[in-house]
Amino acid sequence: MFKNHLLHGLTAGILSGVACMVFMKVYKEIAFVDFSLVVSIFNIFGACIFGCVLASIAYFAAKKITPKNGEIIFNLLFTIFSFASIIGPIMFTFPPELDIEGIDEITSYFQPFAMTLHFFPALIWYTVKPLFVK
Repeated sequence: MFKNHLLHGLTAGILSGVACMVFMKVYKEIAFVDFSLVVSIFNIFGACIFGCVLASIAYFAAKKITPKNGEIIFNLLFTIFSFASIIGPIMFTFPPELDIEGIDEITSYFQPFAMTLHFFPALIWYTVKPLFVK
């Protein structure tokens, strides 16, 4: 049973990493801004996999601790943590070595970009959950 939950988290993490990568490429084409110097694909994949596997472990624990209300408690906490995680992109400041012309305009594109990426792991985790959790 626990292996099934870990597989769920790993699958959701990989799929959300792919979704983030696609979003990053589309955003680059539409906004003409490349944030790969600030946020690498490797870091995005790592964060997605870590977050989804951690969510699956937390879901398993919540269902074991309180079988009747574990799912609603987990869903509430996962959603709260997903929203709370966007504080990082909101407070982010670019490193001084990226002092290039038009940096203020570039930074105004970063917040919506990064905030969107923070919701992909939860979205994909909830989407593939019926495939793994019966």
